[in-house]
Amino acid sequence: MTHQVHIIGGGLAGSEAAWQLAEAGVRVRLSEMRGTEATPAHQTDSLAELVCSNSFRSDDPNNAVGLLHAEMRALGSLILRCADEHRVPAGSALAVDREGYAEGVTRAISAHPNIELVRERIDRLPADGQVIVATGPLTGEALAVSIGEATGADALAFFDAIAPIVHHHSIDMDIAWMASRWDKGETKDYINCPMNREQYLAFHQALLDGEKTEFKEWEKDTPYFDGCMPIEVMAERGVDTMRYGPMKPVGLDDPRTGRWPHAVVQLRQDNALGTLWNIVGFQTKLKHGEQVRLFRSIPGLEKAEFARLGGLHRNTFIQSPKLLDGTLRLKSQPNLRFAGQITGCEGYVESSAIGLLAGRFAAAELLGRPIDPPPPTTALGALLGHITGGADADSYQPMNVNFGLFPPLDGARGGRKRKADRKVMMAERASAALKAWMLSAA
Repeated sequence: MTHQVHIIGGGLAGSEAAWQLAEAGVRVRLSEMRGTEATPAHQTDSLAELVCSNSFRSDDPNNAVGLLHAEMRALGSLILRCADEHRVPAGSALAVDREGYAEGVTRAISAHPNIELVRERIDRLPADGQVIVATGPLTGEALAVSIGEATGADALAFFDAIAPIVHHHSIDMDIAWMASRWDKGETKDYINCPMNREQYLAFHQALLDGEKTEFKEWEKDTPYFDGCMPIEVMAERGVDTMRYGPMKPVGLDDPRTGRWPHAVVQLRQDNALGTLWNIVGFQTKLKHGEQVRLFRSIPGLEKAEFARLGGLHRNTFIQSPKLLDGTLRLKSQPNLRFAGQITGCEGYVESSAIGLLAGRFAAAELLGRPIDPPPPTTALGALLGHITGGADADSYQPMNVNFGLFPPLDGARGGRKRKADRKVMMAERASAALKAWMLSAA
């Protein structure tokens, strides 16, 4: 079979992209290394194998990830179909029998007349033809170097320690204040949360005592990325180390006292909408429960709602907001599309969703009926928009879908609604927008 699109990587994103293309009548070559050689993390040669948890998280359509489930089902997602077919009890979450689910994906891909599944390792990006790169966080070293050459960016694997992200509406601005250090410039770019000496010392001790995540066996030899030192590692280097680093109070006058606090936690805007703010310099390997408990002890963050908690991952991803256009093509080489975790999305569902969109965009282009990206008010559109330009490119880190990526409700509809009501309204808005988009793309 002569292929029209070459997909590299048979994980969730690559499998979903292949299915969407094949269902549209496009011939696909799907290259997957497993079957000829193993990876340090995978246990089988099944496509779309789940390496960690067996959960696709919440299936509630009034939750951002549950809404993404619903949108993918509406668009004929293979990953969601197989997940539904192999569902196991997990309350409101979508959890699966991982072996049955992966075998189901593999059977469907292998049996499709428009897909040629080839067990092979690809070490360099193809020079021409339509290509979708969906190699995920375990991209091989040789291919990662080739990707780096194509993108002009360092795309090699490292431990990237990720800082938590907070929803703006949950920050107490009666305690925190907006300012830049020394009030430089006309803009006040940071939200500042002050600590006195007692609060700082208690926070420092809690960082030392907090329960940390363990490295997986296959991660232990991967080096740290030096620019992302975890905050608790910094705390281990001395009681005042953080006060000379990310918690430096110099040049920040607390408007309530007119003086510099003993220490300051700063948050920086993380998306163009201003709905998400990351805690500057707070990369961490603390366990998630510890993070919520500890970071809510920061003055101004007592009721913080987290769009993303910190983490430490072996990861390979590109600076998508700078490099990709709105249909996931590499701007400098438009025959190359990227999909899945290598674009900087985080999670099974998000990876599959970006694979779905990459497949649909490539099919539409080949068949001469290009489509616009889904509206930003949908889960698919919000996630895509974040990856392809909504995120701050310089501080770009992997992200799960969350309602902070969506445009806010307008004042008349959003107002001061309760959190649960806002979610329902945003989900209803998304559903209507997706239906209209599907009609326009038909």
